[in-house]
Amino acid sequence: MTTKAQPGSAAVDDMPDTPKRPPDNIAAGVDAEPIMTNQRTFSGALGLIFTAACVLYTAFHIGVMNVYPLETWIYRLVHVTGGLALGFIFFSARIFPPQGSERQPVTPLEWILLLPAAVAIFTALGQIAFAIATNDRIPTGSPPDKMLMTFGYPIIIGTVLAILASWTSPARDRCKLALPDLLLVIAAIAVGAYIMAHAEFLRFRAQVFPHPNDMYAAIAGILLILELTRRLAGLALVIIVGVFILYGFVGPWLPGVLEHRGYAPARFFAFIYTDNGVLGPTTAVSSTYIILFITFAAFLQASRVGEYFVNFAFAAAGGARGGPAKVAVFSSGLMGMINGTSAGNVVSTGSLTIPLMKRVGYKPQTSASIEAAASSGGQILPPIMGAGAFIMAEITGIAYADIVIAAIIPAALYFLSVYFMVDKEALKNNMRGLPRSELPQFAKMAKQAFLFIPIVILIGALFMGYSVIRAGTLAMAAAAVVSWLTPFRMGPKTILYALEIAARMSLQLVAVCAAAGIIVGIIALTGIGVRFSSMLLAVAGQSELLALFFAMCVSIILGMGMPTTAAYAVAASVIAPGLIQMGIDPLTAHFFIFYFAVMSAITPPVALAAYAGAAIARSDPMRTSVESFKIGLAAFVVPFMFFYSAPLLMQGAWHENLHAFLTAALGIYLLASSIQGWFFGPIKPVLRIIVLAAALAMIGGGLQSDIIGLVVAATVFTLQKKLAPTALPPARHGSA
Repeated sequence: MTTKAQPGSAAVDDMPDTPKRPPDNIAAGVDAEPIMTNQRTFSGALGLIFTAACVLYTAFHIGVMNVYPLETWIYRLVHVTGGLALGFIFFSARIFPPQGSERQPVTPLEWILLLPAAVAIFTALGQIAFAIATNDRIPTGSPPDKMLMTFGYPIIIGTVLAILASWTSPARDRCKLALPDLLLVIAAIAVGAYIMAHAEFLRFRAQVFPHPNDMYAAIAGILLILELTRRLAGLALVIIVGVFILYGFVGPWLPGVLEHRGYAPARFFAFIYTDNGVLGPTTAVSSTYIILFITFAAFLQASRVGEYFVNFAFAAAGGARGGPAKVAVFSSGLMGMINGTSAGNVVSTGSLTIPLMKRVGYKPQTSASIEAAASSGGQILPPIMGAGAFIMAEITGIAYADIVIAAIIPAALYFLSVYFMVDKEALKNNMRGLPRSELPQFAKMAKQAFLFIPIVILIGALFMGYSVIRAGTLAMAAAAVVSWLTPFRMGPKTILYALEIAARMSLQLVAVCAAAGIIVGIIALTGIGVRFSSMLLAVAGQSELLALFFAMCVSIILGMGMPTTAAYAVAASVIAPGLIQMGIDPLTAHFFIFYFAVMSAITPPVALAAYAGAAIARSDPMRTSVESFKIGLAAFVVPFMFFYSAPLLMQGAWHENLHAFLTAALGIYLLASSIQGWFFGPIKPVLRIIVLAAALAMIGGGLQSDIIGLVVAATVFTLQKKLAPTALPPARHGSA
């Protein structure tokens, strides 16, 4: 089967419907890099050149973080520029046709766009190269027309024409780099070179009196970022960024809280491409923590340790009732924690778990929903949290260790909820697991438990006080070392392969973080965050619960169609100041926003993770998103409890934290029972509502609410045993 999708979707080529793998390695290839429908695959000399570029890109980051630090602006500019260049090399503007399609010649329209674009872009590149070589740059106070005809106008004209050419040119051959994309690579290098050469001037003049060339370089850079974001993450984030850019100019004519005084284009765009925007907190995180842990994930993938995690889960739970679904909960959560994208994780692990869930009796949409909910939950699972913990630490200044500790109980509650959901679904339909003959032997898997050492070292190093970068580097090295105790030893060739795929895996997040930085910069420039906070405070004056509900809705809406990283960064910039002014602790406020930004991936109507699962399961995308929302419902309830019960974030004495966890866990069990209509047997609609009320009381964490919840649950249990004895349907299992 070949899945057709727009660029940036989770669909991949040649997605298997039913995996055929040996029992001792049922997860074979589960974490292999998927090939997107608009992704190029090079071979021969081109393949070697671009592979070397990927290796150098990743090695540059690891070297700077651990050995030879660079000045902040220069480092982040190399990160963004290199990411843009590699992104245009590997990802086309259009979906590729099936292999063997007839090649099409270059059309007259393409030549009309390409020739002037090439002249303009090469003129701009030549000018900035000459200026750097002769040290004839544009210092503050230079005449407005200096280099304008040889850099400013050419770079913006050439970039626009090259993007238009990439849109109008058909995607011809996966194995060749298209001319429009080659020009975009050169344009990205020219923009990066200009801003790096003038960084010392831009720090001071960008916010006050920028040179016209600063504006044109920034506009070209923003266009390149948005085009790569469209190719890798879809249109949703591009549209949101476009709305914010428009807001920067129409603010003087908007009413009420949205009004601002307006900004000159030169100041506006130059400001956005500084460390207040594109080069700000989001790029700071993507250029350090995100790329570090993506490289760690690449090492796990190259050493086949990632496969072991999934094999271990199948050996432990694959034979239980609804076994593949329970495996999906644990393995997808673990892999999603590392790779940082919900939809991407659904594609990789879901290609194995979804067909197996269907095989043991789960409906297609239920199978896809479980995988989507589990993969999204990986983004809230410590210690990595899909890079969210690092962004939170960067934005708030709260110690990383404190964030990880606070995340433990909420993550445990979420995965307990999903586990209970799938278990009760299996109970309702009397499902069995896969036959033991088709699963890895647990005793054999247990003997390889040393493959968990990289994760143990990562957690241990963090709590011993090592920096996140040092801990991640040690874990990466540990993955290479433990591979020597397996048949898949990491030698120089495999290490280079890991560095290569790490670069390709990071490109989406590089583009997304840069695009999110544009929004963050506009929020900082216009002050909309402050005014939004005032509005939130006004709502809170009437009802704090209403203000929290409003903040939840905004977080979900801002996150729809966006990867977690960008969703949280944008939502935190808009909402967090208002929640903090309401008197909510900063840690609680940011966790509240983070949870809903993450869960936007399974929230209808734009649920990227659910849609990715639906493509694999061949189910209805909207129904799948609704069911994934139902399965992940705990994540929409628990954040409201942060405000009322600080121990849920480990913000109390140990006995308070333990009490909060135990009562909330029982509440989560009751919540799953109510939603699935199965307590200790089937329950009727009226009792489901009563059990739901008991669940919310237990999650609340107060002594009185706990007593009420326990009494109600015990009453329902007694009534059920007397009035509705359990009746199970015939067993359904995964035997052939």
